Parts: sequence; C-alpha cells; structure tokens
Amino acid sequence: MSQQLEEMPEAGIKDSGIARVIPCKKLQLFDSIKWLALAFDDFKRAPVISLTYGVIFTLIPWSMYYLIDLTGWYMIIFPAMVCFMLIGPFLAAGLYDVSWQLEKKNTPSFTHSLKAMSRNAVNEWGFAILLMVLMIFWLRIASLIHAFYPENQAYTLVSLAAFLIIGTLVGAALTIFVFFITAFTQPILMERRVDLATAVLTSMNAVWLNKRAMFFWASIILLSVFIGFVTFFVAFLVIMPIIGYASWHGYIDTIDVKRKRTYE
Repeated sequence: MSQQLEEMPEAGIKDSGIARVIPCKKLQLFDSIKWLALAFDDFKRAPVISLTYGVIFTLIPWSMYYLIDLTGWYMIIFPAMVCFMLIGPFLAAGLYDVSWQLEKKNTPSFTHSLKAMSRNAVNEWGFAILLMVLMIFWLRIASLIHAFYPENQAYTLVSLAAFLIIGTLVGAALTIFVFFITAFTQPILMERRVDLATAVLTSMNAVWLNKRAMFFWASIILLSVFIGFVTFFVAFLVIMPIIGYASWHGYIDTIDVKRKRTYE
C-alpha cells in the first residue's frame, strides 16, 4: 500500500494558474449507474462490514431525531438533514477503504478501514475541520432563517411561505457548494499524498467540468437520503454503504491516475 501511495503523489497533477489540480476525465451522463452496479457488487463481497457501517449511518440520524423529539424543536429537522449530509463524506472514508481493498484483491477488514484517515492525517483532519466549520455556519444561518417562521398564528402555506422559500434556497445553495468541494476530496486525500487545497480544487474542477453527469449523481444521492428519511432511517442500512462504494468508483472513473485501473 505504501509503495502505491509513493508512486502516485504527483500523478497527473498540473498547475492550473491558480493552484495545483489533478486532471479529470470526461464523464457520460449516466456513468453513475455503472458506479452503483459496482457498489452493489462490493456490498455483496463484504456484507458484514457493509452492514456495520450501515448501522453507524443509521444510528447517527436516529440520535438526531431523538434529540429533536426530546427538545420538541421540530423546526431544526431540515438543518439536521443538511448537517448529516455535511459529515457524510468524512464518515464514508472507511467505506472507500473497503472498495479500495477489494480492488487490490485483498480481504477488507473493519479495523483496516478505521485506519483509512491516518494515511494523510493532517489533511484529513483539515478536511474534517472544514466540514465542521460549514456545519456550524449552516446552523447559524438556519437560526437566522428561523426568524421568518410565523409565531402565534395559524400555520398555513401562506404564513410559512417566506420561511420555506428562503430556507430551501439557502439550504440548496449550501448543499451544492458542499457537493462541489466534497465529491472527490476524501478519496483523493486517502489515496494520494497531496495537500487539502489540491484535493478540494481537484474535486471542484471535476464536478464543474462534468456538471451534467455530476448533477445526475447528486440527484441519486439526494433521492437516497430522502428514501432513508422517509423510512425512518432503516434504508440507510443498505443505502449508505452502497453510496459510499459508488463514490469511490466514481473517483476512480473520474480523476486521472498514472496507471489504468479497472474493476472485474
């Protein structure tokens, strides 16, 4: 593994005039369907680890719901959903490691996957701090948006209009921004010894140059999260591991590497 990491740190890196960016390939609109097919195969090849991570991803929103129900402040459900989407990429590192081990024809283990973030620890934790700052920023914005929530009057669509419209627009804008900076950042940091800025800019560049294909992939992720919430998070047992594996395959399919890599 260390040899592979040493062989790849400068693979395909170029100077964009602003910062170093790893070149990406041109995706077809429905390439993410192929990523999902490969993800299903990974799930079947490592069912125990997959379900273990599925339980973790299920317990997190369950805990959020419990706290919301305990406090009675149901209007933070939407901010909590966005927070869940913010921390998801960071927590998915273990799933990326499972797919990576399967790619190398190794037997994945839960312990090995937990060490995934230690390969590029400083930049991995920098990424975690970045996500945490974004999460705190969103919570502050959400508290301001709550000022538009009608108090002491009947809750009608008209009275809630300003709150819903502004909240949806701001939440959508933040979600799009987060998708740009997180789509490929985590797997890049895991596999390559590059700095956080290079990983983030590479992710943003790849998403921008493949807007249609990545918008389709983002729609699949949003639909998956929606299904998870309407099933009271039970669907996350399977959905989240598959999305994690598919994201890794998307990274392999999108970001240039020195050697051609294929999955059997």
